[in-house]
Amino acid sequence: MPSKSSLKAEQTTNSREQSGAEALNDALALCLERDPSTLLIGEGVPDPMGIFGTTTGLRDRFGAERVLDMPLSENGLTGICIGAAISGLRPIMVHQRIDFALLAMDQLVNNAAKWRYMFAGQASVPLVVRCIVGRGWGQGPQHAQSLQSLFAHIPGLKVVMPVFPDDAKGMLCAAVADDDPVIFIEHRWIHPVRGEVPDGYFETPLGKARVRREGRHITIAAFSFMTIEALHAARALANLGIEAEVIDMRSVSPLDVPTVLRSVAKTGHLLVADTGHQSFGVAGELISRVVRQGFDHLTAAPVSVTLPDLPCPTSHVWAAHYYPTAVDIAEQALRQCGISIGEAEHRELEKLLPTTPPDIPNPDYRGPF
Repeated sequence: MPSKSSLKAEQTTNSREQSGAEALNDALALCLERDPSTLLIGEGVPDPMGIFGTTTGLRDRFGAERVLDMPLSENGLTGICIGAAISGLRPIMVHQRIDFALLAMDQLVNNAAKWRYMFAGQASVPLVVRCIVGRGWGQGPQHAQSLQSLFAHIPGLKVVMPVFPDDAKGMLCAAVADDDPVIFIEHRWIHPVRGEVPDGYFETPLGKARVRREGRHITIAAFSFMTIEALHAARALANLGIEAEVIDMRSVSPLDVPTVLRSVAKTGHLLVADTGHQSFGVAGELISRVVRQGFDHLTAAPVSVTLPDLPCPTSHVWAAHYYPTAVDIAEQALRQCGISIGEAEHRELEKLLPTTPPDIPNPDYRGPF
């Protein structure tokens, strides 16, 4: 197997436009091609739909011994993958919904996360678990949860949430190369997002946030699909005289607090947007750390935009009132900056921001599988 340094050196300066799904498929193909110890397994991996197109064609290319379907036995198969990882393989497990990973929590929490610690660094578990989150087509309380805070709470697990295609590819390559278990969480709506992606193999460091838009009035730190909503909100805010700095956090654990602190030192205001629930969530953790480490930089109390503390609805009518949007982010940002919001301001924001069906944020996307 080539060294990590030689692998990284092969990145080219050429790029092409890809969707998130295409970039993930490309990353998987490169990892399988480069290292014969890598295998891909999951419910529906060889299905014609290819898990939103991310695994399409891989079984034909790499064979049934390395690209495998799996039975409905999440806990058992996770244990098998952990054993394979300990034995020298690099398994990539795929759950079409993060809710299914709950059936394997004992294996992930008590074995994968703790193995290196219990054996004093002499053994590791190079396992990647891809989990898909987010709303769509009324999938409801058991199929649309964003549970990143559960996994981030466990020492020994890395938890990442890329948004744009270049990060999806680079971070997946980095996750597969990592010697510790990585929970790789994809929001359904990142799969159709298009962007320029470098050709060839490259790794994007895990645990590093990325400033997506410069600003001076307020910092908006966003996780997963809320980064896209935050960028929409920032463009609308610019028309109202507010320059928002948008940070794509990309990683939940490790959490890149220094990048947020540098931004807050400039803006004095912080809004955190997350796809998870309000209580005991990722947004609250980031706000807590910023307050503890950068209290003197803040000119107002930080706020968050998250899901309410209620199960995800199935009805698209309820979804319209449940999931926060760019309008919610923009209104909270204006309040942070001392601007009151009335009906007139609300209507103005709605005019400036794109409107989509409440349960299908990207009308070009086809689902639910």
